[in-house]
Amino acid sequence: MSKILFLPKYPRMGASSRLRTYQFMPSWEGAGYSVKVSPFFNEQYLQERYKGEGLDTWNLLKCYFQRLWVLLGAWRYTHVWIEKELFPFAPAWAEWILAKVGKGYFVDYDDAVFHRYDQARRPWVRRIFSDKIDRVMRYAKVVFVGNSYLEQRAQHAGAKKIVRLPTVIDTKKYGPKTWSSEGTVRIGWIGSPSTLKYLNLIRPELEQICREYDAEVLLVNGKITWKFDGPMRLIPWTEEGEVVAIQEMDIGLMPLPDTPWEQGKCAYKLIQYMACGLPVIASPVGMNLDVVEEAVNGFLAKDGEAWLAALRTLVQDAALRKRMGENGFALVQKEYTLEGNFRRMREEIENSQ
Repeated sequence: MSKILFLPKYPRMGASSRLRTYQFMPSWEGAGYSVKVSPFFNEQYLQERYKGEGLDTWNLLKCYFQRLWVLLGAWRYTHVWIEKELFPFAPAWAEWILAKVGKGYFVDYDDAVFHRYDQARRPWVRRIFSDKIDRVMRYAKVVFVGNSYLEQRAQHAGAKKIVRLPTVIDTKKYGPKTWSSEGTVRIGWIGSPSTLKYLNLIRPELEQICREYDAEVLLVNGKITWKFDGPMRLIPWTEEGEVVAIQEMDIGLMPLPDTPWEQGKCAYKLIQYMACGLPVIASPVGMNLDVVEEAVNGFLAKDGEAWLAALRTLVQDAALRKRMGENGFALVQKEYTLEGNFRRMREEIENSQ
Protein backbone atom coordinates (compact mmCIF):
# COMPACT_ATOMS: atom_id res chain seq x y z
CA MET A 1 0.00 0.00 0.00
CA SER A 2 1.34 3.43 -0.95
CA LYS A 3 1.77 5.80 1.99
CA ILE A 4 1.69 9.54 1.37
CA LEU A 5 2.92 12.20 3.78
CA PHE A 6 1.13 15.50 3.11
CA LEU A 7 2.86 18.60 4.47
CA PRO A 8 0.48 21.57 4.03
CA LYS A 9 1.24 25.03 5.34
CA TYR A 10 -1.86 25.35 7.55
CA PRO A 11 -4.40 23.24 9.43
CA ARG A 12 -7.84 22.83 7.89
CA MET A 13 -9.04 26.31 8.89
CA GLY A 14 -6.45 27.80 6.49
CA ALA A 15 -8.19 28.25 3.14
CA SER A 16 -5.31 27.35 0.81
CA SER A 17 -4.46 24.15 2.67
CA ARG A 18 -8.11 23.16 3.05
CA LEU A 19 -8.63 23.45 -0.71
CA ARG A 20 -5.30 22.12 -1.98
CA THR A 21 -4.82 19.28 0.53
CA TYR A 22 -7.56 18.46 3.02
CA GLN A 23 -10.53 18.27 0.66
CA PHE A 24 -8.77 15.48 -1.25
CA MET A 25 -8.17 13.22 1.77
CA PRO A 26 -11.41 11.21 1.39
CA SER A 27 -10.50 10.59 -2.27
CA TRP A 28 -7.01 9.34 -1.43
CA GLU A 29 -8.31 7.10 1.34
CA GLY A 30 -11.16 5.85 -0.84
CA ALA A 31 -8.61 4.89 -3.51
CA GLY A 32 -6.73 2.74 -1.00
CA TYR A 33 -3.85 5.05 -0.03
CA SER A 34 -2.59 5.45 3.51
CA VAL A 35 -2.24 9.16 4.24
CA LYS A 36 -0.86 11.35 7.00
CA VAL A 37 -1.35 15.14 7.09
CA SER A 38 1.00 17.30 9.14
CA PRO A 39 0.61 21.10 8.74
CA PHE A 40 3.47 23.47 9.48
CA PHE A 41 1.50 26.15 11.33
CA ASN A 42 -1.10 25.29 13.95
CA GLU A 43 -4.53 26.74 14.77
CA GLN A 44 -3.10 29.06 17.42
CA TYR A 45 -0.98 30.75 14.76
CA LEU A 46 -3.93 31.22 12.41
CA GLN A 47 -6.16 32.60 15.15
CA GLU A 48 -3.47 35.14 16.04
CA ARG A 49 -3.10 36.11 12.38
CA TYR A 50 -6.83 36.52 11.80
CA LYS A 51 -7.26 38.60 14.94
CA GLY A 52 -4.36 40.84 13.92
CA GLU A 53 -2.58 40.19 17.18
CA GLY A 54 1.12 39.67 17.75
CA LEU A 55 2.44 36.20 17.11
CA ASP A 56 3.60 34.00 19.97
CA THR A 57 7.33 33.42 19.38
CA TRP A 58 7.39 30.19 21.36
CA ASN A 59 4.48 28.83 19.34
CA LEU A 60 6.33 29.66 16.10
CA LEU A 61 9.40 27.79 17.33
CA LYS A 62 7.16 24.87 18.21
CA CYS A 63 5.93 24.80 14.60
CA TYR A 64 9.49 24.62 13.27
CA PHE A 65 10.49 21.81 15.63
CA GLN A 66 7.30 19.88 14.92
CA ARG A 67 7.97 19.97 11.16
CA LEU A 68 11.58 18.84 11.74
CA TRP A 69 10.38 15.92 13.86
CA VAL A 70 7.91 14.82 11.18
CA LEU A 71 10.59 15.01 8.48
CA LEU A 72 12.86 12.69 10.46
CA GLY A 73 10.26 10.00 9.83
CA ALA A 74 9.68 10.81 6.16
CA TRP A 75 11.56 7.68 5.10
CA ARG A 76 8.57 5.62 6.20
CA TYR A 77 6.42 7.02 3.37
CA THR A 78 6.27 6.16 -0.29
CA HIS A 79 5.64 9.79 -1.30
CA VAL A 80 6.04 13.23 0.25
CA TRP A 81 3.71 16.03 -0.88
CA ILE A 82 4.66 19.60 0.13
CA GLU A 83 2.54 22.72 0.00
CA LYS A 84 4.78 25.66 -1.01
CA GLU A 85 7.87 24.94 1.14
CA LEU A 86 9.02 22.95 4.15
CA PHE A 87 10.32 25.77 6.37
CA PRO A 88 9.25 29.41 5.79
CA PHE A 89 12.12 31.91 5.85
CA ALA A 90 14.76 29.18 5.88
CA PRO A 91 17.03 27.97 3.05
CA ALA A 92 15.83 25.09 0.87
CA TRP A 93 18.20 22.65 2.54
CA ALA A 94 15.48 20.24 3.70
CA GLU A 95 14.05 20.05 0.20
CA TRP A 96 17.53 19.40 -1.21
CA ILE A 97 18.04 16.53 1.24
CA LEU A 98 14.69 14.97 0.33
CA ALA A 99 15.57 15.21 -3.35
CA LYS A 100 19.12 13.87 -3.07
CA VAL A 101 18.97 11.41 -0.18
CA GLY A 102 15.28 10.56 0.15
CA LYS A 103 12.60 9.54 -2.32
CA GLY A 104 12.01 13.01 -3.66
CA TYR A 105 8.84 15.06 -3.29
CA PHE A 106 5.94 16.75 -5.02
CA VAL A 107 5.31 20.44 -4.38
CA ASP A 108 2.11 22.45 -4.86
CA TYR A 109 1.50 26.20 -5.36
CA ASP A 110 -1.71 28.20 -5.47
CA ASP A 111 -0.09 31.56 -4.62
CA ALA A 112 2.95 33.52 -5.77
CA VAL A 113 4.73 32.73 -2.51
CA PHE A 114 8.08 33.44 -4.18
CA HIS A 115 7.19 37.15 -4.07
CA ARG A 116 7.28 37.04 -0.27
CA TYR A 117 11.00 36.68 -0.78
CA ASP A 118 12.08 38.33 -4.04
CA GLN A 119 9.87 41.39 -3.42
CA ALA A 120 10.24 41.57 0.36
CA ARG A 121 10.61 45.01 1.94
CA ARG A 122 13.61 43.89 3.98
CA PRO A 123 16.80 43.86 1.86
CA TRP A 124 18.30 40.95 3.78
CA VAL A 125 15.29 38.76 2.91
CA ARG A 126 15.65 39.55 -0.80
CA ARG A 127 19.41 38.96 -0.65
CA ILE A 128 19.21 35.57 1.09
CA PHE A 129 15.95 34.06 -0.13
CA SER A 130 15.09 35.62 -3.51
CA ASP A 131 15.66 32.32 -5.36
CA LYS A 132 14.57 29.99 -2.56
CA ILE A 133 11.26 28.91 -4.13
CA ASP A 134 12.99 28.48 -7.49
CA ARG A 135 15.25 25.94 -5.80
CA VAL A 136 12.29 24.15 -4.20
CA MET A 137 10.64 23.92 -7.62
CA ARG A 138 13.83 22.75 -9.31
CA TYR A 139 14.49 19.97 -6.77
CA ALA A 140 10.91 18.57 -6.97
CA LYS A 141 9.85 15.54 -8.97
CA VAL A 142 6.65 17.34 -10.00
CA VAL A 143 5.52 20.94 -9.44
CA PHE A 144 1.75 21.45 -9.32
CA VAL A 145 0.62 25.00 -10.10
CA GLY A 146 -2.77 26.67 -9.92
CA ASN A 147 -2.43 28.99 -12.92
CA SER A 148 -0.27 30.16 -15.82
CA TYR A 149 1.59 32.82 -13.79
CA LEU A 150 2.85 30.18 -11.37
CA GLU A 151 3.59 27.85 -14.29
CA GLN A 152 5.82 30.48 -15.90
CA ARG A 153 7.79 30.83 -12.67
CA ALA A 154 8.23 27.06 -12.42
CA GLN A 155 9.50 26.99 -16.01
CA HIS A 156 11.93 29.80 -15.23
CA ALA A 157 13.11 27.87 -12.17
CA GLY A 158 13.92 24.81 -14.28
CA ALA A 159 11.32 22.46 -12.80
CA LYS A 160 11.58 18.89 -14.10
CA LYS A 161 7.83 18.51 -14.64
CA ILE A 162 4.97 20.99 -14.25
CA VAL A 163 1.29 20.08 -13.97
CA ARG A 164 -1.50 22.68 -14.04
CA LEU A 165 -3.89 22.01 -11.15
CA PRO A 166 -6.46 24.78 -10.61
CA THR A 167 -8.12 25.22 -7.24
CA VAL A 168 -11.47 23.42 -7.48
CA ILE A 169 -14.74 22.74 -5.70
CA ASP A 170 -16.41 19.55 -4.51
CA THR A 171 -19.47 19.14 -6.74
CA LYS A 172 -21.17 17.10 -4.01
CA LYS A 173 -21.30 20.21 -1.80
CA TYR A 174 -22.13 22.90 -4.37
CA GLY A 175 -25.20 23.47 -6.49
CA PRO A 176 -27.04 26.31 -8.24
CA LYS A 177 -29.19 28.71 -6.22
CA THR A 178 -32.94 29.06 -6.56
CA TRP A 179 -33.60 32.28 -8.45
CA SER A 180 -36.23 34.93 -7.79
CA SER A 181 -36.81 38.04 -9.91
CA GLU A 182 -38.25 40.01 -6.99
CA GLY A 183 -36.81 41.65 -3.90
CA THR A 184 -33.46 43.14 -2.96
CA VAL A 185 -30.51 42.28 -5.17
CA ARG A 186 -27.65 40.95 -3.05
CA ILE A 187 -24.18 41.81 -4.30
CA GLY A 188 -21.86 39.35 -2.60
CA TRP A 189 -18.24 38.78 -1.68
CA ILE A 190 -16.60 35.92 0.25
CA GLY A 191 -13.08 35.95 1.68
CA SER A 192 -10.76 35.95 4.65
CA PRO A 193 -10.22 39.01 6.89
CA SER A 194 -6.84 39.62 5.24
CA THR A 195 -8.41 40.04 1.78
CA LEU A 196 -11.32 42.29 2.79
CA LYS A 197 -9.09 45.23 1.77
CA TYR A 198 -9.73 44.41 -1.90
CA LEU A 199 -13.32 45.60 -1.58
CA ASN A 200 -12.02 49.12 -0.95
CA LEU A 201 -11.11 49.19 -4.66
CA ILE A 202 -14.81 49.34 -5.57
CA ARG A 203 -16.41 50.74 -2.40
CA PRO A 204 -17.55 54.03 -4.06
CA GLU A 205 -19.17 52.10 -6.91
CA LEU A 206 -20.94 49.72 -4.53
CA GLU A 207 -22.21 52.64 -2.44
CA GLN A 208 -23.55 54.35 -5.55
CA ILE A 209 -25.32 51.21 -6.79
CA CYS A 210 -26.98 50.75 -3.40
CA ARG A 211 -28.21 54.34 -3.54
CA GLU A 212 -29.61 53.94 -7.06
CA TYR A 213 -31.26 50.54 -6.70
CA ASP A 214 -32.82 48.17 -4.19
CA ALA A 215 -29.53 46.41 -3.54
CA GLU A 216 -27.37 45.44 -0.58
CA VAL A 217 -23.84 44.17 -0.09
CA LEU A 218 -23.55 40.72 1.44
CA LEU A 219 -20.20 39.79 3.00
CA VAL A 220 -19.23 36.26 3.99
CA ASN A 221 -16.27 36.88 6.25
CA GLY A 222 -14.75 35.96 9.59
CA LYS A 223 -15.25 39.42 11.03
CA ILE A 224 -16.24 42.87 9.84
CA THR A 225 -14.05 45.97 10.07
CA TRP A 226 -15.19 47.48 6.77
CA LYS A 227 -16.77 50.93 6.62
CA PHE A 228 -19.55 51.05 4.07
CA ASP A 229 -22.13 53.80 3.56
CA GLY A 230 -25.05 51.68 2.49
CA PRO A 231 -27.06 48.55 3.27
CA MET A 232 -24.73 45.72 4.18
CA ARG A 233 -25.09 42.36 5.87
CA LEU A 234 -22.43 40.06 7.29
CA ILE A 235 -22.69 36.29 7.34
CA PRO A 236 -19.90 34.86 9.52
CA TRP A 237 -17.89 32.33 7.53
CA THR A 238 -18.01 28.64 8.42
CA GLU A 239 -16.89 25.75 6.27
CA GLU A 240 -20.26 24.06 6.72
CA GLY A 241 -22.30 27.16 5.88
CA GLU A 242 -20.34 28.83 3.06
CA VAL A 243 -22.30 27.26 0.19
CA VAL A 244 -25.67 28.29 1.63
CA ALA A 245 -24.28 31.77 2.24
CA ILE A 246 -23.10 32.12 -1.38
CA GLN A 247 -26.47 30.91 -2.61
CA GLU A 248 -28.03 33.94 -0.89
CA MET A 249 -26.10 36.19 -3.30
CA ASP A 250 -27.31 37.30 -6.72
CA ILE A 251 -23.96 38.60 -8.03
CA GLY A 252 -20.43 37.54 -7.04
CA LEU A 253 -17.52 39.98 -6.89
CA MET A 254 -13.75 39.59 -7.15
CA PRO A 255 -11.93 42.94 -7.30
CA LEU A 256 -8.12 42.77 -7.34
CA PRO A 257 -5.26 45.21 -7.85
CA ASP A 258 -2.96 44.35 -10.75
CA THR A 259 0.19 43.46 -8.80
CA PRO A 260 2.58 40.49 -9.01
CA TRP A 261 1.10 38.86 -5.89
CA GLU A 262 -2.46 39.04 -7.22
CA GLN A 263 -1.30 37.70 -10.60
CA GLY A 264 -0.62 34.45 -8.77
CA LYS A 265 -4.11 34.05 -7.32
CA CYS A 266 -6.26 31.18 -8.56
CA ALA A 267 -9.69 32.85 -8.93
CA TYR A 268 -11.26 30.54 -6.36
CA LYS A 269 -13.93 33.07 -5.39
CA LEU A 270 -15.15 33.14 -8.99
CA ILE A 271 -15.23 29.34 -9.12
CA GLN A 272 -17.26 29.25 -5.90
CA TYR A 273 -19.73 31.82 -7.18
CA MET A 274 -20.16 30.00 -10.48
CA ALA A 275 -20.55 26.66 -8.69
CA CYS A 276 -23.61 28.23 -7.03
CA GLY A 277 -24.94 29.51 -10.36
CA LEU A 278 -24.04 33.19 -9.91
CA PRO A 279 -22.94 35.71 -12.53
CA VAL A 280 -19.66 37.38 -11.62
CA ILE A 281 -17.82 40.66 -11.97
CA ALA A 282 -14.04 40.60 -11.60
CA SER A 283 -10.91 42.61 -12.20
CA PRO A 284 -9.04 41.51 -15.35
CA VAL A 285 -6.09 40.23 -13.34
CA GLY A 286 -4.32 36.88 -13.47
CA MET A 287 -6.48 33.77 -13.65
CA ASN A 288 -9.67 35.86 -13.60
CA LEU A 289 -9.05 36.30 -17.32
CA ASP A 290 -9.20 32.52 -17.81
CA VAL A 291 -12.37 31.98 -15.79
CA VAL A 292 -14.56 34.91 -16.88
CA GLU A 293 -15.90 34.89 -20.42
CA GLU A 294 -17.03 38.44 -21.09
CA ALA A 295 -20.83 38.83 -21.23
CA VAL A 296 -21.24 35.02 -21.11
CA ASN A 297 -20.74 34.13 -17.45
CA GLY A 298 -19.82 37.57 -16.14
CA PHE A 299 -17.97 40.81 -16.76
CA LEU A 300 -14.35 41.91 -16.46
CA ALA A 301 -14.15 45.45 -15.07
CA LYS A 302 -10.86 47.33 -15.38
CA ASP A 303 -11.86 50.57 -13.64
CA GLY A 304 -14.61 52.24 -11.61
CA GLU A 305 -16.65 53.17 -14.67
CA ALA A 306 -16.61 49.57 -15.90
CA TRP A 307 -17.57 48.27 -12.46
CA LEU A 308 -20.55 50.65 -12.35
CA ALA A 309 -21.66 49.61 -15.82
CA ALA A 310 -21.44 45.90 -15.04
CA LEU A 311 -23.21 46.27 -11.71
CA ARG A 312 -26.03 48.31 -13.24
CA THR A 313 -26.49 45.78 -16.04
CA LEU A 314 -26.79 42.83 -13.68
CA VAL A 315 -28.78 44.55 -10.94
CA GLN A 316 -31.46 45.58 -13.45
CA ASP A 317 -31.78 42.28 -15.32
CA ALA A 318 -32.77 39.19 -13.34
CA ALA A 319 -33.04 37.03 -16.48
CA LEU A 320 -29.49 37.94 -17.48
CA ARG A 321 -28.22 37.08 -13.99
CA LYS A 322 -29.81 33.64 -14.22
CA ARG A 323 -28.53 32.99 -17.76
CA MET A 324 -24.96 34.02 -16.94
CA GLY A 325 -25.11 31.99 -13.74
CA GLU A 326 -26.10 28.89 -15.70
CA ASN A 327 -23.18 29.40 -18.08
CA GLY A 328 -20.74 29.75 -15.19
CA PHE A 329 -22.13 26.64 -13.49
CA ALA A 330 -21.59 24.62 -16.68
CA LEU A 331 -17.98 25.82 -16.90
CA VAL A 332 -17.19 24.78 -13.33
CA GLN A 333 -18.76 21.35 -13.82
CA LYS A 334 -16.52 20.85 -16.85
CA GLU A 335 -13.19 22.33 -15.73
CA TYR A 336 -13.00 22.88 -11.97
CA THR A 337 -14.04 19.77 -10.07
CA LEU A 338 -12.42 17.83 -7.28
CA GLU A 339 -12.85 14.61 -9.25
CA GLY A 340 -10.95 15.98 -12.22
CA ASN A 341 -8.05 17.21 -10.12
CA PHE A 342 -7.81 13.97 -8.17
CA ARG A 343 -7.45 12.00 -11.39
CA ARG A 344 -4.48 14.17 -12.38
CA MET A 345 -2.90 13.94 -8.93
CA ARG A 346 -3.28 10.19 -8.72
CA GLU A 347 -1.86 9.76 -12.21
CA GLU A 348 1.31 11.61 -11.21
CA ILE A 349 1.64 9.54 -8.04
CA GLU A 350 1.25 6.28 -9.97
CA ASN A 351 3.68 7.37 -12.69
CA SER A 352 6.36 8.24 -10.14
CA GLN A 353 6.52 4.79 -8.56
